[in-house]
Amino acid sequence: MYDLIKSRRSIRKFKDTPITAEQLAKYIDAGRVAPSGMNLQPIKYVAIASKEMCDKLFPLLKWAGYLAPNYNPKEGERPTAYIAVCADKSIREGGYDKDIGAAIENIILTALSDGVGACWIMSVERQKASELLGLSDNLVLSDVIALGYPAESPKEVRIDDGIKYYLDDTDTLCVPKRGIDEVLIKTV
Repeated sequence: MYDLIKSRRSIRKFKDTPITAEQLAKYIDAGRVAPSGMNLQPIKYVAIASKEMCDKLFPLLKWAGYLAPNYNPKEGERPTAYIAVCADKSIREGGYDKDIGAAIENIILTALSDGVGACWIMSVERQKASELLGLSDNLVLSDVIALGYPAESPKEVRIDDGIKYYLDDTDTLCVPKRGIDEVLIKTV
């Protein structure tokens, strides 16, 4: 599990290989069993697998802010599925952000264990996407997870000149991360 977690990177370039409804159900099931405050379980999902709906959702998402628009997925590199993550306000009015984070990480790691890459997208045109997906008023669209088989292999690099990810001389996406020596304050 540790190696899987250490290998996880946001994928923004995908192969044109479909993700099945069964795969999406498996990933959502992994999200379903994530911890939930007071065990209220207010998180709900929309699985998006049709090419038509994927094409309509794509322009409502913002990609790779530090490298946009040049690094945005192009035709043939786009995700072949998405999972829209929502909170049901009729179950819990607020305070569900940690539930969402735990569920999304479960989804991403389960997908990765199947060789499927993911990108957790927080920059979403929520009103338009909610209308596109036909969400009821009690559902708050929080985030979207883009899914597909990776067509890139981003790598972790140590933070030297800042936190912004970048392309190296070989056009490999480099993602700066703080070292353990910078984040572990002390052991007591």
